[in-house]
Amino acid sequence: MNPASSSFWDGGQFLTLLAAVVFACVLAGLLARLAWVLPRRLDAALSTQPDLRHRRRRVAMLVVSPIFAVACVWAFAPGLAAVAAIVFVLVLLALAWIDAETGLLPDLLTLPLLWLGLLVNLNGVFVPLQDAVLGAVAGYLLLWCVYWGFLLCTGREGMGQGDLKLLAALGAWLGWAALPWVLLISASLGLAVALALRVAARMKSGEVLCFGPFLAVAGVLVLFAMPPGS
Repeated sequence: MNPASSSFWDGGQFLTLLAAVVFACVLAGLLARLAWVLPRRLDAALSTQPDLRHRRRRVAMLVVSPIFAVACVWAFAPGLAAVAAIVFVLVLLALAWIDAETGLLPDLLTLPLLWLGLLVNLNGVFVPLQDAVLGAVAGYLLLWCVYWGFLLCTGREGMGQGDLKLLAALGAWLGWAALPWVLLISASLGLAVALALRVAARMKSGEVLCFGPFLAVAGVLVLFAMPPGS
């Protein structure tokens, strides 16, 4: 635990922690609603009635949100970094949920996340602004090259355009130097899950997993691994 976090807990600022939890719960409720509405605006063929899995994911989102709020305050201490981290984590969880459920990554979440990352890093909250800008550009271009390389070699798309924008957003928040770690973690997680599904006979040959959830998980892990203003 860093000195700032220690000072916070020694001070017993319970109201600050409570405010962070309330903020996370309200934001989680909004994102849960968007997780239902946004995909259906993009794809009219989606079901108009939430099934049991959607309801369970909604409950899970609402349950883990205050836990992540506490984790963000603990890791970054009360202030802009903690608030920004809560927003970053919860939006990534919502995007992972939407992508896993529908195969979509709505621009109405990925693009504001990208711009917000640049705004947050204007004063170097997580990384210097220059690193954030380079991270946004590099994040998009890296997967853009992969996207077109796969398309030219196989004649089919290996990932959606939303994945490119999501990695650009992660670069805007975490900086260009974090991108190799994000890609390594997300690719490793994706491979492990794909192998597990194949062994369990729950994934057919040629079937492709959505990459967004693995990018989102990797982004959260890298955020907590890096100190503020690194």
